[in-house]
Amino acid sequence: MESSTVANAGDALFRPVRAGNAFEETVERLLQAIRLGVVGAGERLPSERELAERLGVSRVTLREAIRALADAGYVESRRGRYGGTFVNDVLPDPPAADGRKVDNATLEDALGLRHVLETGAAEMAASRSLTPADRQHLTSTLAEAAAADVGDYRRKDSRLHLAIAEVTASGSLTTAMADARMRVNQLLDMIPLLEPNLEHSNAQHEAIVDAILAGDSEAARRAMAEHVEGTSSLLRAFLA
Repeated sequence: MESSTVANAGDALFRPVRAGNAFEETVERLLQAIRLGVVGAGERLPSERELAERLGVSRVTLREAIRALADAGYVESRRGRYGGTFVNDVLPDPPAADGRKVDNATLEDALGLRHVLETGAAEMAASRSLTPADRQHLTSTLAEAAAADVGDYRRKDSRLHLAIAEVTASGSLTTAMADARMRVNQLLDMIPLLEPNLEHSNAQHEAIVDAILAGDSEAARRAMAEHVEGTSSLLRAFLA
């Protein structure tokens, strides 16, 4: 009997924040959803009422967070019957690579956590009996990543990796993956995007998804390990 997808990246990100830093964590969660592609360019965020309930904050706090992201260029609010808060089609540029170095322990901690989570997610996804909806989710996010231009690649790439976590049906794993991916993306924003690497990355993505869809957990884990190690090598080269 096939299992349905029960883990959802939106649920992983729009979970209750801690009371002590409600505003800051609300900004962080909304920004994660945008930068990881959970809410794509031009798409609308959930309603204020729904978001406030899911994040466990007041609507005043939520509005302040949305206003801060609007001022920073990430979203815009529209009025009227079809209004709401929409992600801008063009997001602010990430910080330019400037030769900065990162503490080696910090770098290796982020990369080690990513390796364990991502390879485990790929293996677990391949071991499940996926529904047609699960399979469609993987193939559609794979196609979007492959078609993405340089400016939108990181969001589409992140969305594909989160989709792999989602089809494991583990909400805790999806939450951990989202948090770990944000850490890695902050590091990736410090190095240049290399187009030959993106082509190689797309080929690896295809191999990972093919292995998952074929139910080959060993091949899925191996393909993901090769993929994340390539990214790790680039980060070590530029930042260590």
